[in-house]
Amino acid sequence: MFLLVSVLAGALVAGLFIPVAGLAGVTGQAAAEEVADLPAELDTPPQAERSKVLLGNGEVLTYFYAQNRVYVPLDKIAPVMIQAQLAIEDHRFYEHGAMDLTGTLRAFLRTSSGDTQGGSSISQQYVKMVLVESCDLDQACIAQVTQASGTAGIQRKIRELRYAIALEEKFSKDEILERYLNIAYYGQGAYGVQAAARHYFGTTADQLTLPQAAMLAGLVQNPNQVNPVSSPDAAIERRDFVINRMAELRMINAKQVREAKATKFDESQVQKTRNGCVGSRYPFICDYVRRTLLQSPSLGKTEKEREHTLLRGGLTIETAIDPDVQDMAQKRLSKVVSPTDPIISTMNMIQPGTGLILAMAQSRPVMGTNSKKGETYYNYSVSPSLGGAEGYQAGSTFKAFTAAAALERGIPMSKTYDAKKTINLKDRSFRTCEGRSKIGKWKVSNSTNANGKMDMNKAIQMSVNTYFAQLVLQVGLCRTTEMAEKLGIESTGKDEREGHEGEIRDLVDYYQYNPSFTLGSVEISPISMAEAYATFAARGIHCDPTIIKKVTNPARKELEVPDGNCKRVLDKDVADGMNRLLSSVITKGTGKRAAIKDGRPQAGKTGTIDSNEAVWFAGYTPEAAGVAMIAIDKRQKPFIRGKKGFRSRGVKGFKLESGERLEGSGSGDAGQEIWKPTMERYLKDEPKTKFKKPPKKLIGEKKKPPKEEKKPERD
Repeated sequence: MFLLVSVLAGALVAGLFIPVAGLAGVTGQAAAEEVADLPAELDTPPQAERSKVLLGNGEVLTYFYAQNRVYVPLDKIAPVMIQAQLAIEDHRFYEHGAMDLTGTLRAFLRTSSGDTQGGSSISQQYVKMVLVESCDLDQACIAQVTQASGTAGIQRKIRELRYAIALEEKFSKDEILERYLNIAYYGQGAYGVQAAARHYFGTTADQLTLPQAAMLAGLVQNPNQVNPVSSPDAAIERRDFVINRMAELRMINAKQVREAKATKFDESQVQKTRNGCVGSRYPFICDYVRRTLLQSPSLGKTEKEREHTLLRGGLTIETAIDPDVQDMAQKRLSKVVSPTDPIISTMNMIQPGTGLILAMAQSRPVMGTNSKKGETYYNYSVSPSLGGAEGYQAGSTFKAFTAAAALERGIPMSKTYDAKKTINLKDRSFRTCEGRSKIGKWKVSNSTNANGKMDMNKAIQMSVNTYFAQLVLQVGLCRTTEMAEKLGIESTGKDEREGHEGEIRDLVDYYQYNPSFTLGSVEISPISMAEAYATFAARGIHCDPTIIKKVTNPARKELEVPDGNCKRVLDKDVADGMNRLLSSVITKGTGKRAAIKDGRPQAGKTGTIDSNEAVWFAGYTPEAAGVAMIAIDKRQKPFIRGKKGFRSRGVKGFKLESGERLEGSGSGDAGQEIWKPTMERYLKDEPKTKFKKPPKKLIGEKKKPPKEEKKPERD
């Protein structure tokens, strides 16, 4: 066969079949050498397939693709589709070899005179399609491998024929046809017969009818000019031409012809396939998935290679996002804050012990550039490196890290301080990671009505600033900042120190000299707060937050992707002690209003920062940890410092577009309105697991409880 092609090539270009005038400068010997110099086989890598992202219930969130293709085997393609494609492209496909001699000679003759009519066999067409796809959208490359006329066109035909011969020696006819039907472009972004069936008719390749199959088959040669969506009349004419051809070949009878031609194209069945994150159901979850994959070495050595795998590798990407819980979080956020309010709100949930993200919602849920409608490209839950904004101070939620550091050091819950309304801690010394340091000016006041002598239990219940200011000085800032870091807290603030300008502040290196760390003066990502409190819930096992549960390729092989990297960072006894302390916040303290009323054990901490720029509620059960946050948008009026009309009271009493006013309470606005109903939705079918009791040495000696104080005003 190879000899035949070589002879044919030499004869053709020597002028035996083509006028010499059309081939100036080309000899039969040169053409034969062109064939001989080609590789013995065509490289036929797996065809590009779209990747899909699945929610926790198996629903598709979105697709990622350069070519919208779903590969299907030949036995999953309707026989009538196979007949239609063969009828219009190569009806003798199963009878001839790589070349249909009659059709090929006709094509060569027409090509030499400038006519680009086809005539190539299915095998030759498949070769051309593979060569085009291998160009990876490089237009110069595509132009070269699709050159239609003149000498270059003839050389292309010869090259395709040489490859087709090798192809037929390697694969069976059925295998070649299967590959052809999966690589062919059917217009409107649909590659392969399965994607085309879904796009134009809302069906699958194995369910295609005669008129549908004929329409698709007719698209391959010119998918844009005879497209049923953009050119319905031309598409019907082309479809009927295919039907007539099938009748000529006695594939169908007269009745089938009449019925098929009488069938109208139903444009209402056309389905657009999502691609990417914009416009998807949960665009910021989608974007977080994408960014995570682009950092995963298993998809490639470079980000470009990873993106290539994502867009062409046919991956199935599974998440643990529960749409019922996600929708509830979104509903509650939207009820409190609208997208166009100058306020930002988020709700994040993590599964303790795995790090799997269960929900990630924000008050601006639409990805886009129209800020007047509240659209944004910021994912307010995550760090700037993953598409987030500048972060938010977390207030009294940070007291938990000081308490944990104290318990770890052996300071029991019974530790007592005189927590006056206001204390002046000027010139007090404390321990950093570098040694002793001294406070400059630092006057601390309580924001609640709880004052006087108290132990750690009462102090955390009522979120007493002056207690924790004294505790952090005894524990030391090194231990406290290291505790927050190992639990997962991620700083997002920019460093202004010489030699570090513009860097993200290192949590320990930067804040070990700042005692107000215990009061939450750190800008962080909300997801990292959920990560930290999930570590308490998991009895000291820390897991990185992960949006991806599993990734498999088309062969169902599981790929290695970032997991929770779960490891113990906190002794079980210390974690149990924290669970006891934080449970009392909900049963006796500032978190009462956020309590889930089903009798299950739960723990949490409220947080409000000075000037009320943000309010938080971080809470958890052994099954799930969730964090709700409401904060001002410092980039919008009236919260731009230095601008006329600046509002110094933050969220407290702020009137929203809904007409409602924010209370400015972590327990109310964030806890009761957002955290509680979202957690209830997730926990409705979950067991009511109890927290373990901590050892007595961490509880300390029991003392007569101090006299009840008034209820806290807020926190």
